[in-house]
This record gives sequence, structure tokens and C-alpha cells, in this order.
Amino acid sequence: MSDVSGATPPVLRVKGAVLVGPEDVRDEVWVVGRRVALTAPAGARDVRTVEGWALPGLVDAHCHVGLDAHGAVPAEEAEKQALTERDAGALLLRDAGSPSDTHWTDAREDLPRIIRAGRHIARTRRYIRDFAHEIEPEDLVAYVAREARRGDGWVKLVGDWIDREEGDLTACWPRGAVEAAIAEAHRLGARVTAHCFAEDSLADLVEAGIDCVEHATGLTEETIPLFAGRGVAIVPTLVNIATFPRLADGGEAKFPRWSAHMRRLHARRYETVRAAFDAGVPVFTGTDAGGSLPHGLIGAEVAELVRAGLPPLAALSAAVWDARAWLGRPGLEEGAPADLVVYESDPRADVRVLTAPRRVVMSGRVVA
Repeated sequence: MSDVSGATPPVLRVKGAVLVGPEDVRDEVWVVGRRVALTAPAGARDVRTVEGWALPGLVDAHCHVGLDAHGAVPAEEAEKQALTERDAGALLLRDAGSPSDTHWTDAREDLPRIIRAGRHIARTRRYIRDFAHEIEPEDLVAYVAREARRGDGWVKLVGDWIDREEGDLTACWPRGAVEAAIAEAHRLGARVTAHCFAEDSLADLVEAGIDCVEHATGLTEETIPLFAGRGVAIVPTLVNIATFPRLADGGEAKFPRWSAHMRRLHARRYETVRAAFDAGVPVFTGTDAGGSLPHGLIGAEVAELVRAGLPPLAALSAAVWDARAWLGRPGLEEGAPADLVVYESDPRADVRVLTAPRRVVMSGRVVA
């Protein structure tokens, strides 16, 4: 793994239709010294041009660099994962839990920017082996503090998982434990998100002050208003929820209640996401790549949001402008890092174009 940034790249002119915002379309922007310039630089000589429909780099707000189905992976494999995301146009990643330390990627200008949530924090024997810290409620505050310091402003809890005694999904943490843990994370300046498939844990987590819920397939007409009223975001990961029937088939013999529950959650997945969006719940794109799913699926996830009933522009913004604002990262504005993706046609008209980037630019260099 080498740093390929090298010397300052030449001035780059990005022309055609540059979507600075959903409705803010410019004929061109410039890249000078790895940064965005909205006006042409004076006296530029070595100018290269990229043409097409340009967007800020897409956001995969739920993926796992440094993780595969068996746990942590070597740095060489993590690099391949990050490059796959990059080549798919996902240039800003919120890593929603990984046992690997990927801070070395921060020195690589050719790799996506990663916002880390540290390592998953789960209840003992209530998550995928080798993924998480597995602890009991009395240790939750201490581990949340540890991962808040290790991450980049986020902490990831496992809010529910299959309970072998119950034979179904149940909440992992008592209400008092999550209240204290979320308060500690907030004291340390970190936001908290949680993996949640089922219904039972959601009200307690929201009322305890959580900032986001991953998957959120268990949202109902009772809990959706709680999310909307408190501005709690969801990242539905619909490309992952598509695997529920296969998972249910695999667990049918041993856990029939769980299997039936997973099928019900899958069957109403689109209705759930659309109801949340219509109620004003913030919705952002994430793929859950890196566990059992391959990387590079962000375009497919945007298309899934449209299939769920979100207007195409809203689904696109959930992966671009709204997502970057939510994560506190700039888009194509004066002085921002020049990380952008160029397409053959207008993705606002057909989001399926997102699966085929024409050019990927990072730090002012065409890298893919």
C-alpha cells in the first residue's frame, strides 16, 4: 500500500453540469491544489478537463471497512474494500463498526474518507462472533466511552439480536443502561447509532436519546412519530434487508419464530421506509457492506430507496447533499476537498446511472 498522492495535481476543469446542490447546477467548477474553486483560476496553464454530470462523492453511511464475514481482515484486504467503494463512487464512508484499525487510510488521498464508529458493542453471545465487544450492561458505559475516543464521532451499539432462549429477536440492553451509555457518548462529543431489526428496542433507544438507528425494519405507526419528533435518523440498508428470506430459510429448523419474524419484516420493508420518510424521519443511504455483502453497492441502495417510494431527488440527496450535511462534511463548495464523481447523464432523472460512474476524482486527481 503506497501513498499515490505525489505532487500537486494539475488544474482540473469539471464542465458540463455540476450539481453543487440538488437545484444548484453550474456549467463548471475548477480544482486547484486539490481543492474546489467555483471560479476559474487566473493564469492556469496545465489544465485538464473532465466532462459530464458531476456530483459530490456519494455517501455510504453504513459499511464496514476492515471486516468480512469472519471478523477483522488484513490491511491489504481492507484496502481492496475501500477501493471498491471508491470505484463505485462512494467517497465518504461512515464505518458502522469494525474490529480493524483503519486509521492508516487517512494518509491515502486516493481512498475514501472514513468516519469511524469504533468497534460494535454487543451483549454477550448476542451478535456475530468476532465482530464486537461482547459485554454485560454494567460495562456498557465504559465501553461506549472507549469506542467514542477510538472513533470519529460515532459509537455503534447492537440494539437487538436473536435470543436463543426466546427463539426470536429481543432487545439487548435495559433502558437504564442505554440512557447512561448514550449520555456518556454525548458528553464525549460522539453520536450513537444502533443495529435494530425488530420492534422491541426502538422506543427505549429513542427516548434514551439515540441519534440514529440502522436497518430500522421494526418501525411501526407507534414508533415512527417518536423518531420524527426527535429527529432520529434511519439508515435502512435495503440491499441488506433483501437477504432476510435467505437468512430465515437457514434458521427455520432451529428458530421458526425468528424466521417468521424476519420474513414479516422483509415483506413490509418498503412500506416501513416510505412511512418513515413521509413522517419526516431523516433517511440516509447505507449498504451494510463488509459483513456478508460485497462492497460497491451504493448505487443499488439509492435505487432501492426509490423502489420504496422516495422521490428520486430525495433518494439521491440521501446519498449526497443531505448525507454530507448530516455527517458534517462539505460537498462541492469553495475550498472543499475535490472529491467528486462524474456520470454520463443526469442522475436526478434516473438514479440507476449511479451504478456506472464515468470518472472518479479524489483530491483533484482522476483515480478511476
